Amino acid sequence: MAKVVTLSEASSLAVHAVILIAGSDKLVNVNQIATATASSKNHLAKVMQRLVKTNLLSSTRGPAGGFILKRPASEITLYDIYYAIEGPIELQDCPLDRPICPFEKCIMGGIIHKLTNDFKKYLMESKVSSFI
Repeated sequence: MAKVVTLSEASSLAVHAVILIAGSDKLVNVNQIATATASSKNHLAKVMQRLVKTNLLSSTRGPAGGFILKRPASEITLYDIYYAIEGPIELQDCPLDRPICPFEKCIMGGIIHKLTNDFKKYLMESKVSSFI
């Protein structure tokens, strides 16, 4: 079955991982997150490295190591997490990214632009703290 709107696996893992970390009072490691999200440890480790590199998380190595938020959960939006993995969401008028349309009126009625704008707005207004 086709999905109109989807998140990449990396983005979904990143959002879930940050919320799991935010809800914990101690360091959370890759094994714990992989178990909670039923995901590949290798893929998750790459996602976590990206979140550390973009200063959303801080990591501690070793057997007692793990991840912790670099800022309070109330200061991190879902868009911050999405942006760290995917980059900016670009709003385009044409779903086919064409500069010229052969029709006077968009067949899609601008719905793709509206959905993208609504999705971006939701991510920007949603704080991690509201999910813990």
